[in-house]
Amino acid sequence: MFGVIPKKIWGRMISSDDNNLIPMVANLFLLKADGKNILFDTGLGDVISEKERKIYAATGETNIEGGLKKLGIAPENIDYVFLSHLHTDHSGGAVVETGNGLKPRFPNATHIVQRDEWEDAINPDERTAAVYIPERLRVLESAGLLELIDGDKELLPGIKAVKTGGHTRGHQAFEATSDGTTAIYYADIVPSEHHIRVPFVPSTDLFPMDTMKVKRELLKRLLSENIVIAFDHDIEIGLGRVRAEGHKTIVDKVE
Repeated sequence: MFGVIPKKIWGRMISSDDNNLIPMVANLFLLKADGKNILFDTGLGDVISEKERKIYAATGETNIEGGLKKLGIAPENIDYVFLSHLHTDHSGGAVVETGNGLKPRFPNATHIVQRDEWEDAINPDERTAAVYIPERLRVLESAGLLELIDGDKELLPGIKAVKTGGHTRGHQAFEATSDGTTAIYYADIVPSEHHIRVPFVPSTDLFPMDTMKVKRELLKRLLSENIVIAFDHDIEIGLGRVRAEGHKTIVDKVE
């Protein structure tokens, strides 16, 4: 998760086990806007194989439907699913197993993906085959629930997709602005508070220099504008604000 950064440095920030695995979660975010329910990514879900459980060191069960239920929302009430990218830990929950095979978990939702991301996910190579599972993704396409976009696009008033690249060729972020505040979700460009630092880039990023470029500009905005950032894998901070304290960059938790 920290790429070329030595463990002597990142180990001061977060603990790891004997295999150098660190604790992580898949934080999911729901946005209510313009009478619509909008879900950002879907986590691992519950259709992953035992091999995938080992790859991700996944424990427990998905809380995607239970979490929505606490908000009074059923899967059928989701209008849009914005997928930052199609790695299993971000898209696996988009489908569910039935007695008749896989089906979309959110049958009434438009699933928004960058076209580049879709093309790469449907045609994985030797490096990406473990994280792109085409047969699951095709379920969304067959159901007519897939919308492919190219680059930055306003999706709803005040809500836009921003193509970042970096982590994958078609990785995208989402920004929503209302009443003078902007909430942003940059997914695996900034997976945790620790990754606010520009050189802290996971080794899984296919284009790390692009990731650093995006983070460099993003950090300027986070320090100067009224922005709340959502972290997809942080175990302590789901939503935070960034501030400077001397030469340090600090993230404060936001409820």
